[in-house]
Amino acid sequence: MPVALNKVHKHISKKRGSIGALHENSRDAKRLRRANARDDRVSRVHATMARGRQSYMDRIKYFHEIVPAEAGAFSDNDMKDLAVRYINRSVPEIEQLQSERRKGRPPTRREEALLQRTDVENKEFQTGFWLPDLSHVDGVKALASWNGDWSALSAMKFIRLTKDGNKQPSAFPPGGMS
Repeated sequence: MPVALNKVHKHISKKRGSIGALHENSRDAKRLRRANARDDRVSRVHATMARGRQSYMDRIKYFHEIVPAEAGAFSDNDMKDLAVRYINRSVPEIEQLQSERRKGRPPTRREEALLQRTDVENKEFQTGFWLPDLSHVDGVKALASWNGDWSALSAMKFIRLTKDGNKQPSAFPPGGMS
């Protein structure tokens, strides 16, 4: 049981003894229903937030795995290469799905999803690709010591890197063109 419902349940059971003997419209039954509704609402909001953050978490996880911990500072061209590698990470799978598909058949849902994700990331790269700032040794060390938690990302610095090579500082969490 979630925390709020557990607290209310515990309080009522101490007071009454048996929860099963509550009247349908009693104050205690209403408290239990309100606590249960609140816990459902909180868990839905938490799940929605986690789904919204997942693409950014996957991105940081990719850079965390690909960048060696003992690496020094990256140049702007190196960071552009990392961004291009990230964007094109699903190209082999797309090519495999296209080769398996018979001629004249529509693409599978997986292939469409991968193509759409690649297109969105390419458009983002045109305007400013959000990634950790690896141009300083401190940024590389912070990425290497990242524990996989969303709140731990607030200690890192982020940038927006364009395809042209322009670099500007960005905020965490990313929003709009920050």
